[in-house]
Parts: sequence; C-alpha cells; structure tokens
Amino acid sequence: MPHTPTPPYTSPARLLALGMVVLAMLWATLTLAQTPGDTAATVAVETAPAPQPPLPATGIRAYDAPNDGGHAITVEWTASGDDGQGRNNVVMYRVLRTPALRGPISPDSVPPGDPSYRLFDSRAYGTAAWRFIENQWDTLADVPMGSTRYENRGGKQRASNDFLPDHIEFRYKVLTINDAGGIAESEVSAPASASGQYLHTGKLLHIGIPVVIFLALVLYFINAAKSGRELYIRPLAGINAVDEAIGRATEMNRPILYVLGLGAADEIATIASLTILSRVTKKVAEHRTELLVPCYDAVVMSIAQETVKQAYLDAGRPDEYKDDIVYFVTQEQFAYVAAVNGTMLRRQTATNFYLGVFFAESLILAETGSIAGSIQISGTDRTTQIPFFVVACDYTLIGEELFAASAYLSREPKLLGTLKAQDYAKAIFLGVLIAGCVGAALQWQWIARTFHLSF
Repeated sequence: MPHTPTPPYTSPARLLALGMVVLAMLWATLTLAQTPGDTAATVAVETAPAPQPPLPATGIRAYDAPNDGGHAITVEWTASGDDGQGRNNVVMYRVLRTPALRGPISPDSVPPGDPSYRLFDSRAYGTAAWRFIENQWDTLADVPMGSTRYENRGGKQRASNDFLPDHIEFRYKVLTINDAGGIAESEVSAPASASGQYLHTGKLLHIGIPVVIFLALVLYFINAAKSGRELYIRPLAGINAVDEAIGRATEMNRPILYVLGLGAADEIATIASLTILSRVTKKVAEHRTELLVPCYDAVVMSIAQETVKQAYLDAGRPDEYKDDIVYFVTQEQFAYVAAVNGTMLRRQTATNFYLGVFFAESLILAETGSIAGSIQISGTDRTTQIPFFVVACDYTLIGEELFAASAYLSREPKLLGTLKAQDYAKAIFLGVLIAGCVGAALQWQWIARTFHLSF
C-alpha cells in the first residue's frame, strides 16, 4: 500500500489561518466579557457631574484666646451664604490648621524615612522635634452648621498628642461641606500664636472689686485703731478667763503651764499663740507668778524666749526673767506629751494654756490637766481636736476665735483693723448670698447674670 505524505503544519497558509482563528477568538472573548451594565456604569461615571460646592466661609480670623493660661487659639469666620439661607444645604464646617514656619528649613531637620516630622521653629522652647510640616493641613474638628467660632485648645505638656505650643504661629482655614458632598475652601487666616495672660479681665467684677473693698476696710480700721478709736470686739469667755486663771495661780502660789502646740513657726495658729503668750507673760510678770513654757520645736522655742523676755521687759520686771522659763523638750510627739504630763503632775500647775496646733496628744494633755485639778484654757484651728478640748477643758477658743483672741489681748492696731475688716467683709458676702438666694427663688434673672462666673 503506497504511503501518502502528510502536508507540513508550518506552511505559510496554515500559519495564516491559525492566526486568524486566534484573533477571532480573542475578539469574541473581549466582547462577551463587557456586559451591558458595565458599559452603562462606565458611561455614567464619565458623564456624572461633580457635586456643586457651597459658598465658602469668609472672613477667617485667628487670634490668641483671651483670659487663659495659654495654649489656645480662637478661630472665627463668617458663615457661608448657603448656611441657613441661599441653597441652605450646608451641613458642617471643617477647621484645618498648619504651622506658619519661619525661615528656611534645613533638609537635615527631616528624619530619614519619616517625612511627617520636621524640626519646628521652637526658639521659645529650645530645640524640639514636632510632627507638623508647613503646608500640611491637620484636621482639627468638624463643627455643625450655623457655627462661626472654634477654639483650638491644646494640651500644655509637650509629650501630649494635642500639645499646642505658645508663641508659635499657626494659620487656619475652614472647609464648608454641603449635603451633596460639595466642599468649598476658605481663604487662609493670618498667622496667630497662643500665649497666657496674667490677669483675667472677665473676673474683675467678681474678684477684683471684693478685694478692693476688703483692702479699703482693712486700711480704714487700722487707721481708726491707730488714732485711738475704740473698736468693739465681742468678748469671748476664754479670753475673759485669762486674767482669772492667772490670778488663781497667783493666789495658790503654783506655776502656770503654757503649751504652744506641735506646730512649726510658720503656722498661723502658732503665731497667734505666741501673740497671746506675750500678753499672758506680761500679766504673769506683774503678779510675779512662775511660768513654764515647754517647747516641741526648736525654732518656736527661740521665738518664745524672745517673746517672754520682751514681755518681762514691758512689764518693768526684766530681772524676773530666767532662761529656763522657756525650754526645749523633744520633737518626738508622745515623748513630749509624757514630759509635759509629768510636769503637770509633779509641779501641780494651777493653770494650763493649750493654744496652737495640736494633734492626737490634745486629749491626753487635757485629761492629765483635769486630773491635776488645773483650770484649763485651750484653742486650736484643728477642727478634729476641738471636741476633745471642749469636753476636757474649762474654756475653749474654737477656730477663728484663736486669732481673734490674739488681736483682742494684744490690742495691736494692725490685728484689730484686720479683724474688724474681716467681720464686715463676711457680713457683706453673707448679704450677697442671701440676695442671690432670694433672687433665684423669685426668678430675678438679673441677679444671676450679674454674679455669673465664666471660666
């Protein structure tokens, strides 16, 4: 059987035919893959109009927030013409901020691989790295339609994320956004920086005027006391009993114990007690009665020594003064109490004064004195210790009565004038409080507006 040779597949005619078949298949595939819906979407995307932007906000103004401690900038603008009027389709405003850098920025100030950092002009704080880049706008907040003001209040700590440095200029702009997504950009504000103020002008009425009134009262009553005018101070039982207690000790020929407390020399109660000590010592010197002043604090002891010495001198009996009248015991609380209690029981003191700062030892001292049969006068500004003195002592000066006693006994014009000014100032403030309560009950809004405080 004869062999028929197979025609070669690489002949030009076969290759041409094969290429035409491949092209036909490729065209068919591309045609089928493009559906009618996709074609319509493509046409829609190409032909849909962009959202029409609203009218932009105008009049952008940035300035340092007034009456604060710094780190805040206020931004104000005029509302868009489409906000509440015109097309009335504005939904919000977006506030943006960028630092206003000064001078050329060195390329070395940008850390490699992190262009969001750049060394800022920070002469007020020294060299520091900030995350701001000039002309990079940071979004601060979105505020609702109708707003025309935003306060950019930042943190005060340099490590905080919202830190807003003082004395660094920033610029602001506002984007107006409508309900269709259209955005209109405002002009850029002039540079503004934050700084703190020393005086809050909004509080002058509520703080400045009362301070001026109080100072005027103090000066008036001090001058009145210096001129010899008798200033009336309500008598206190504890004060009136001082002379009686000293006289009793003189009659019994037993010593008087004066305890200044455990306070330091800068405590107000200790200072008041030293003033009373001067008056008591002067009376003791006149009666030639023995005085004992055990001290807990070495500094207070030195002041007490000078006070007692001067009192003996004022009484005309400097020769009666002895260095061992005022003496140091210890700075251990209960060791001091044990020593003072031992003195009471051994010497059988006729009168005990406890005036100053006291803590847990108050009841121990007062109970021991009561057991010894002493007449006791106490006073402290520590409210937690007052009940113990009240139950264990004959007379107790409560709180401010201790300070009033120092003025009453010393008759010092400055103390008397200050005391009288405080009383009048309290009366004025009490009257204002009563007027406010009555006004609120009667719904007199003008009183609330007059005394309204804004922080």
